[in-house]
Amino acid sequence: SAMESVDGAVRTLPSSGRLSRGLLFGRTHGRIGLSSRSRLLQPAPLSQKNADHQRTAFLLRKQWTLYSVTPLYRFSNAHLKDYTRLLSAFVAAEKQKGLAVEVGVELDIKVAFSSLPDLRGSDQDQAAILVQLSSRSKASKKNSEEKLIWSGWFCSVSGEDFSENVPEGFTCLPLFLTNGAESYTAIVGSWFQKTFDCYFRRLAISPLNLSWMAAMWTGCKVDKTVPALELVFSVPHLPQPLDISYAIHPEDAKALWDTVQKTPGEVTQEEVDVFMDCLYSHFHRHFKIHLSAAKLVKVSTAIASAHCDGIIKFLQSQYLTGVLMLLTELAISQIQ
Repeated sequence: SAMESVDGAVRTLPSSGRLSRGLLFGRTHGRIGLSSRSRLLQPAPLSQKNADHQRTAFLLRKQWTLYSVTPLYRFSNAHLKDYTRLLSAFVAAEKQKGLAVEVGVELDIKVAFSSLPDLRGSDQDQAAILVQLSSRSKASKKNSEEKLIWSGWFCSVSGEDFSENVPEGFTCLPLFLTNGAESYTAIVGSWFQKTFDCYFRRLAISPLNLSWMAAMWTGCKVDKTVPALELVFSVPHLPQPLDISYAIHPEDAKALWDTVQKTPGEVTQEEVDVFMDCLYSHFHRHFKIHLSAAKLVKVSTAIASAHCDGIIKFLQSQYLTGVLMLLTELAISQIQ
């Protein structure tokens, strides 16, 4: 695999051979991820017109793999053209070594950097940065169609608590999302690590955080027909792997959440626990199975779907920044 395995669970990009500065950043304000604190999940503010949604619509309904990334040293939005040139040369050099080449096809790989200023929680956040790799067969004509083969983007949505505590010269974009072959992720990640002295790590989502997502996203209003809330559990200690899929009618799930939630627009750990316990006891009543003994591995809602391996799919543009705020917080808690 192009990725190293650490402790059998956390996967990191190949190291650039030295410890990154990023690991030196201390804790800020004693943040501890999502547990034991109340949170808000709101749709994008009305000031974000539909134009914004259209500019980020290509991020929806694709499967993104999550990483946390330590602050980038001497990265500047003003130099995206230079980075395009440098990364192109790096990808070409790696390709010469025989990496990431489709067998029997000579490909030209084109690199594009761009800024996504809409993906911010506040003006204090850095604009998101999108990196795209496209391929074109060398044999075909110059104007032949380019095919997008890999995308990755860095963002920080409401990560200002973290960025305030970072020394000058560093840019905080703690969440990195990729779609495409891991071999390209390794090449691009390795260039970023060498160029900006940063460090990438796969971002897993704990069962606790998945239950937060199930509760929060169930409570969100969506215009269209809403699919069922689906929870997938993995049963441990069996000779053969067994998953249990538990689908709850969206209106039932919303009605349950409305009875549990005390303060509109705010969610607490206690409410999440009560919500999940009610779902578990309902399941036990019908099937005599204690889901609390199994591991929650996936949550699918109308807003997004998330897997414990750190795979996410965004489904609603108006909640995109809200979901990214949650993921930014998870990424920051992993860095600290």
